[in-house]
Amino acid sequence: MLMSVYRVLDKLESYVHEGTWLPAGYRILSEERLVEFVEKIRSSLPEEVGRAKTIAKDQDRMIRAAQEKAQAIVTEASTTHEQLVDQNEIVQRARATAETVLREAEARAEKVRSGADEYAAHILAELEARLSNALGSVRKGRETLTPRPAAAASPLAEAAAKSKRAAFDSQAAEETATLDSVELVEK
Repeated sequence: MLMSVYRVLDKLESYVHEGTWLPAGYRILSEERLVEFVEKIRSSLPEEVGRAKTIAKDQDRMIRAAQEKAQAIVTEASTTHEQLVDQNEIVQRARATAETVLREAEARAEKVRSGADEYAAHILAELEARLSNALGSVRKGRETLTPRPAAAASPLAEAAAKSKRAAFDSQAAEETATLDSVELVEK
């Protein structure tokens, strides 16, 4: 579930903050532990993909139900029409009613189909954006944790490293806040 991905990301963030500091703003972290976090995130993603598939199945179910209802309405109108064949004025009214009901049923079925398509597309786009943001955060975290050649320990180099780390921390906090503020609509 999406919450499990967030929990793993929170644990990863805590782990990064607990790492041993090195000069120039770097930390020592266990590669094996980082790989564990990535594997946990990866194993949680199929759950989200499964939710998207469920939404698509629900869409198909709603379309079938609307079509069945439309067919039932058409059948009912046809039956009514046959019962009133002998009466000219009533026959004309029945035909008009049947056509109106059929048009309304088809319009309702199209509206349900269109709404289900839009809903599924919205949920899938939202899921894609969340997964993309989460993957981007993981990649940035890994890039930040990747050791680089030792730079001259000048005050300018230290200030640049601190500035880069602060910018990364700020961006990660914004992305976490954005992910926390978005909620999936469940049906």
